[in-house]
Amino acid sequence: MKVYSKLFRYVSDTKLYGYLSIIISSISAFFMIYGYYYIYKFFNEIIVSGNFKNASFHSIQIVFYLTLSALLYLVSGLASHVLAFRLETNLRKRGIDGLTDSSFRFFDLHSSGYIRKTIDDNAAKTHMAVAHMLPDNSQAFLVPIFALVLSFVVSMRVGIVIIILTIVSGLILNGMMGNGEFMKLYQASLDRLSSETVEYIRGMQVVKIFGTKLKSFKALHDAIMDYSKYAYEYSISCKNPYVLYQLIFLGLIAIISIPLSFFLTGISDPKIVTLELIMIFFLSGVMMVSFMKIMWASMNLFNANYAIDNLENLYNKMQEDKLSYGKKENFDNFDIEFENVSFSYGENKVLDNFSLSLKENKIYALVGPSGSGKSTIAKLLSGFYKLDSGAIKIGGYSLEEYTKESIVSNISFIFQDSKLFKKSIYDNVALADENASREEVMSAISLAGCDEIIAKFKEKENIVIGSKGVYLSGGEKQRIAIARAILKKSKIVIMDEASASIDADNEYELQKAFKNLMKNKTVIMIAHRMTSIKNVDEIIVLENGKVVERGNNELLLENEGLYNKLLHLYKTANDWRVSNEKLL
Repeated sequence: MKVYSKLFRYVSDTKLYGYLSIIISSISAFFMIYGYYYIYKFFNEIIVSGNFKNASFHSIQIVFYLTLSALLYLVSGLASHVLAFRLETNLRKRGIDGLTDSSFRFFDLHSSGYIRKTIDDNAAKTHMAVAHMLPDNSQAFLVPIFALVLSFVVSMRVGIVIIILTIVSGLILNGMMGNGEFMKLYQASLDRLSSETVEYIRGMQVVKIFGTKLKSFKALHDAIMDYSKYAYEYSISCKNPYVLYQLIFLGLIAIISIPLSFFLTGISDPKIVTLELIMIFFLSGVMMVSFMKIMWASMNLFNANYAIDNLENLYNKMQEDKLSYGKKENFDNFDIEFENVSFSYGENKVLDNFSLSLKENKIYALVGPSGSGKSTIAKLLSGFYKLDSGAIKIGGYSLEEYTKESIVSNISFIFQDSKLFKKSIYDNVALADENASREEVMSAISLAGCDEIIAKFKEKENIVIGSKGVYLSGGEKQRIAIARAILKKSKIVIMDEASASIDADNEYELQKAFKNLMKNKTVIMIAHRMTSIKNVDEIIVLENGKVVERGNNELLLENEGLYNKLLHLYKTANDWRVSNEKLL
């Protein structure tokens, strides 16, 4: 019931179907044994009394009650399946809702393949425990009780045999269910195998290009070996009890016949013994099926409990490190200040006691070697991550004092590889402000230099991106993303290497779009193209999470520090060519 209480939390509006399934299945169990009672009456009339007329009447009752039991069991199963499918749906929805509201750090620490498999696979594992086990559990525990009562109705001897059979089966059943800790190891090895398989498939292009062999993927190889080991050991651990279980039930009549043969001469009425043997045969079959259901219930409930624990653990991780929000809606100004900020990705500390002040309505460029903390600073300012310590302030107030809506509406982030939706160019831009008029959207499109893009298509701005024959270059996609940012009218704009992979044909138009975007805004640029930051108000040079230099282009060139070195390396790399001699 602890497992079901966990599961039912996710289907509170439909858990009535679960209780209905249990009640109907319980009634089905009663009618099934009642049908076996009339089987007893039927054979009693034929074998002992010789009254075929009564036997014919009892045969009709057998058909009626067993059919009624089967129909009720079917209805019970339908109710439990409705609940099971709703549960799977709700678990997946809960995962999707959690993903839309989770921190960026969660996505840094968990791959998309792992997240998808954890949600899909574990949601599916709950199906058997609800769809099949709800009706089966009721019958598995009630049928043996009703069967025991019926066995004593038949005779004391039949009752004693069924009690002994129940005790022996219960002891054997414990061995068939498998050890709980062993089951955890088995499930963990299966999860690891699934995860490593996904990673291997994602790396197939590398395998094909470089001719790498499977053995080089040691993690996948180890996962396969671990899973095969635990799967084999689990099967072997259940083998002996299961074989013994089948021998006892399938050979029960033969086992009873051995001691019975020594007492046949002392039995006054062989017909009654024949009737008792027939009922033992029927009731032992009922008990065998019931105990098998208990065994499957144990395994499926373990899987469901393991699955729901995995899902809830994932859901909890989604909520970790989320930025909390306050009630302040308006910014007094857009001065930015980092106060003793510390932040790390897992064990990797990126910023330690970092401080930086930026005045509003100026353009700043963050430069530095890879891993110096440029992108991290930009993402922290956008509210993508929760700080380990310290504070980031805008207008003199911490980010956590503002509402989520005010932060989202006042900060725009343009990535190196902007994502567009399979919608029209117009709709992609209009997403930035659902209340914007058509004139405002078209103005943003024009300011971003997208007029020549939409001129290529007969449908103009209504052309659907991704439809047949519609191809946009990286620079064209970036200009549409800039149009979206212009329409948003955010006072702070962050550009993370927004022009890093732009071709020469698009660079001129893109620079004009950037100029229109940055008017009267606080702009923070992260750029590898050193030529694109010469005219900014201030360049901030970072190294190992620290500000080592800051100033305009002329001042930093005079200092001959890290900025000068980076600029020299950029020029060297830009001028590098492969000569014919080197090719030879």
